[in-house]
Amino acid sequence: MLKNYFKTAWRNLMKNKTISFINLFGLSIGLTCCLLILTYILNELSFDRYNKNADQVYRVTRTFNNGNGEPTLKLSTVAPPFGYYLPSAFPEIEKLTRLLDASPVSLRYKDKLLNESNAYFADQNLFDVFTVNVVEGNPKTALNDPFSVMLTEETAKKYFGNEDPLNKVLRANNQFDIKVTGVYKDFPANAHLHPDILISFNTLKDSAVYGEENLRTNWGNNSFFTYIKLPKNYDVNKMKSRFPAFLDKYMANNYAPNQPSKLTSLDLQKLTDIHLYSHTDYEAEPNGDIKRVYIFSAIALFILLIACINYMNLSTARSALRAKEIGIRKVIGALKKELVIQFLSESILITWSAIIIAFGLLYLALPWLNSVTGQHLSINILLRWQVLLPLFLAPFIIGTISGIYPALFMSSFQPVKTLKGLFKMKGSSISFRKVLVVTQFSISIILIITTLVVFRQLRYMQHASLGYDKTQIVTMQYPSALSDKYESFRNTLLQNSNIKDAGLSSRIPTGRLLDNMGASAPGSDSLVPVKAEIRYVATDYDFIPTYGIEMTAGRNFSRTFGTDTSNFVINASAVKAIGWKSPQDAIGKEFKYGFITGHIIGVMKDFHFESLHKEIKPLIFIMPSLRRSNSFYNNISIKISGQNISSALATIKKTWQQYLPDLPYDYTFLDENFSKLYQSEERQETIFTTFACIAIFIACLGLFGLSAFAISQRVKEIGVRKVLGASISTIVGLLSKDFIKLVIIAALVAFPVAWYAMHQWLQGFAYRITISWWIFIAAGMIALLIALATVSFQAIKAAMTNPVKSLRTE
Repeated sequence: MLKNYFKTAWRNLMKNKTISFINLFGLSIGLTCCLLILTYILNELSFDRYNKNADQVYRVTRTFNNGNGEPTLKLSTVAPPFGYYLPSAFPEIEKLTRLLDASPVSLRYKDKLLNESNAYFADQNLFDVFTVNVVEGNPKTALNDPFSVMLTEETAKKYFGNEDPLNKVLRANNQFDIKVTGVYKDFPANAHLHPDILISFNTLKDSAVYGEENLRTNWGNNSFFTYIKLPKNYDVNKMKSRFPAFLDKYMANNYAPNQPSKLTSLDLQKLTDIHLYSHTDYEAEPNGDIKRVYIFSAIALFILLIACINYMNLSTARSALRAKEIGIRKVIGALKKELVIQFLSESILITWSAIIIAFGLLYLALPWLNSVTGQHLSINILLRWQVLLPLFLAPFIIGTISGIYPALFMSSFQPVKTLKGLFKMKGSSISFRKVLVVTQFSISIILIITTLVVFRQLRYMQHASLGYDKTQIVTMQYPSALSDKYESFRNTLLQNSNIKDAGLSSRIPTGRLLDNMGASAPGSDSLVPVKAEIRYVATDYDFIPTYGIEMTAGRNFSRTFGTDTSNFVINASAVKAIGWKSPQDAIGKEFKYGFITGHIIGVMKDFHFESLHKEIKPLIFIMPSLRRSNSFYNNISIKISGQNISSALATIKKTWQQYLPDLPYDYTFLDENFSKLYQSEERQETIFTTFACIAIFIACLGLFGLSAFAISQRVKEIGVRKVLGASISTIVGLLSKDFIKLVIIAALVAFPVAWYAMHQWLQGFAYRITISWWIFIAAGMIALLIALATVSFQAIKAAMTNPVKSLRTE
């Protein structure tokens, strides 16, 4: 019986090849999009779950609060003493491991000298907390001894080729030697961090590197990733509730006379939540976002819904062609149930065919999705029974959803009327088809609007006035080996006319402002603490002119004033936060920041140091002397001329090699860093645009088939109208207006939904566009023109047909 159903279904599909092809093609494209998005979502949800103890591992995070108890900074890292005291204060901790970013580190082996950007100090507990595939060396002892190191297979091959890497010695930063004690496979792509180099944490105990005393007492250096492994099914809230007392006990001296737990707090973050739910001010690598997963899930469902609507529309539309077939079946004894099964079998057969085609298209489209998302997605993520079983059932579910209405509708025909030729489409069925068309184009218009808004916001961020000149600025790491000869290094650079200026800083624009040492401003009779958080950047005399930052009052640091190493330059936002009336009012005021007491000598105009996701923060520039630069300066910024970039870069390289022959030369353009700030939005724009076009294409595909069928039912009417003198434009307008009305209704439905969705999305940006009215008009017009072009093609074809042919069949 089942075989007969599918045999009959196949014959009916072949009988109506055009409509069957439209249904099959639309469903195939829709399912391909769904499979692409499913692959992306499954990959996002899989992060860090490869670890065998994933459900027991938590990351310790730290939040800083202002005097009002409001969070001002949240870090995924904590100070080193936490790693020292937590295990003794919380005996339920089974294992604790710490990682400290050591990047960039220069490594030399024989004639190979390279900068490495994924190097970490790691302790021996790492392998008890994380699942790491060690291929050479003993994971229990490889990181025990100081000055030992483990490398990934790729890194080991880069330095040693086919030589056995074990016990080989690398020179680090031209300061100390490290011995290779192990080799491990790369961390999986779905890990939240990917260290290529693991240096023994015990190396930090050496006073020349960091110092054991610092590891126990330095509460200010919040740079250590700290992970703990807890017992299975442990209630983490029990530990969290004891954190305030822990802070008050161990940090009392650091916050006296204040209560530490009022100004800082600890939290535990589940390992498997880091990628999608962690949005701290500092992360090991850029994370994903659960909101993006929701958005792409909605897009997948929208596209699938459009494809299913196509099937419903075209199946009910062609029901008139099958009226006599249904009447005969009923006369010879077919039950309604049997007819429903017959029509559903056709729908399921098309869906099965579509999903097979979709898997083929998925294989071809995955490289594109990988290039857009920057990930390493593979079809293998679908080849698990937890995924394959739902995919096996999907054709039955999708086929039933898309085919149930046409099946119930067609099986309800009365045989007497159909066999006498008295059958006519009921108004209710026509109305339902109109609802489906409106739904299709509403979804399409929503996607068009979201694409336009994302595009405009991205362009706004890329071209907004930043308050400084980011063009033609070369940035480099500032090594400690340069501190005694920096002035000579800079003067040598400036001898080339293509190099305009060079400055030092602790951080560079496009980075994050994370550093704060506490400020005090004049009160009634003495300096009193400033309640506002003021972040600092250590700069030299030349940083401000290098970036072309404008002063609104006072002056920049100057070499002619020896006291400027104890003075400050602040931005306009800092003036407001402190409570001064104007920038001019701030000049000359006594001020204390951290351990430095001096005066405000200049006020800068506000500029966007961070991305436009963040509001401009109160900012202060301090200028430590070069003899203290090792503790502050991390970056060199070099302004070059755009006239001869190659000459400028050659001079920089030559000068670097002259002064720092034992350190690798490496640089980036600030423009590159700036583009990375909005890489996520660029990818989102590309995906939105692609899927919006696909959604519109599928909707138009259905509209094409539907209009073709509708016009075929009016062939004789068109013939009569032409005989009576109707022009082609009149007939095209007559045939098109019903569909155009539906698109206009769809636009009115889509506008408020799209506005709300984009309004919520834009709240994630401190500086954003307004959603202009013309975006909605443009989206509506785009959808209208596409629909008009689709319908007009069929309408013009029908209007140009010789009326004699259509009337002869009467």
